[in-house]
Amino acid sequence: MDFTFHIPTKINFGPGTLETLASEKLPGKRALLVVSAGPTMRKQGYLDRTIELLKRNNVSCVVFDKILPNPINKHVMEGAAMARAEGCDFVIGLGGGSSIDAAKSIAVMAVNPGDYWDYIGGGTGKGLPVPNGALPIVAITTTAGTGTEADPWTVITHEERNEKIGYGLIPETFPTLSIVDPKLMLSVPPHLTAYQGFDAFFHAAEGVLANIATPLGDALALQSISLIAKWLPTAVNDGANLEARTQIALANTLSGMVESVSSCTSEHSMEHALSAYHPELPHGAGLIMLSRAYFTYFAGKTPERVSRMATAMGVDTHGLDDAQAATAFVNAMVALQTACGVGGLKMSDYGIARDDAPKLAANAFANMGGLFTLDPYTLTMEDATQIIADAWR
Repeated sequence: MDFTFHIPTKINFGPGTLETLASEKLPGKRALLVVSAGPTMRKQGYLDRTIELLKRNNVSCVVFDKILPNPINKHVMEGAAMARAEGCDFVIGLGGGSSIDAAKSIAVMAVNPGDYWDYIGGGTGKGLPVPNGALPIVAITTTAGTGTEADPWTVITHEERNEKIGYGLIPETFPTLSIVDPKLMLSVPPHLTAYQGFDAFFHAAEGVLANIATPLGDALALQSISLIAKWLPTAVNDGANLEARTQIALANTLSGMVESVSSCTSEHSMEHALSAYHPELPHGAGLIMLSRAYFTYFAGKTPERVSRMATAMGVDTHGLDDAQAATAFVNAMVALQTACGVGGLKMSDYGIARDDAPKLAANAFANMGGLFTLDPYTLTMEDATQIIADAWR
């Protein structure tokens, strides 16, 4: 029952809230505006609108537009160099989780010496203390998946070492302001809507599973799971449905809060290993691939934790014991994936071989081993290898 609730981010939530960027008190006067290397932010007009709103708020900006779907160390360092050269006093992430995560990491390196990996605690990172904190961060999310607008965490891949590792400074890499405008999410295609929605789902589900779960985190997580179970199929199949987009955006922000008061567990470590070796694999897709085997394993080991999520999925648990309710949760989760058109994802379609399972498990422990300590049941390397192998098809 002991917990600390500290989320020092102002969140402007709701359709049309992007316009508040013109009037909000911002943490600086010149921004590095971080966007992806893809065409979406320009094609949809989001970049130009953001720049115009900043101008109305007497804020200038320079655009850094190299961010990949799985953002890399090289681009963090390039973005930080641009921020320094251009005299930027804060950083804005505009886009999905990759752009906002990259903005957080750039904000750290804009004011600190050396290489970003000097400060990373896992893998080949040096785990050095950060002397100068970070520039202030503003997050403008155009997707509903990572919840990074409501937490301090950022995930970056070292492209030369196959290391994909989460990192964050508390409170410095919490955004000072986050704008969650579901109207910006109407253009997300169905498959990405599903991948992102399930990323939010697993942030919540793992937050309930974690051995540091709290009553407050559970309340946020179970509400998120309930919203996703009800609304994600509609958002996937009718992307123009603003109510569905708003409900999934809310679920995503709640899941980000779960990340701030509880934690992910080793499912995320395993997926980071998958996409560290296969950066073309969307994070949410990798989680979906792992999920049946992963949650089936924990349904057998800690059914009392998994069963808590069955009712949130709409399962009638009357008369079911914990083991039966835990199994019912897994079945409902798989059915939801089918309803969202992502039930047939295969690791083999991304070049992942079943024989890679030992290598992937070792990578997960080496680079994101901390999350394994937050599982409700301690996994061995052999356990993790077996889960990955069981998830393969």
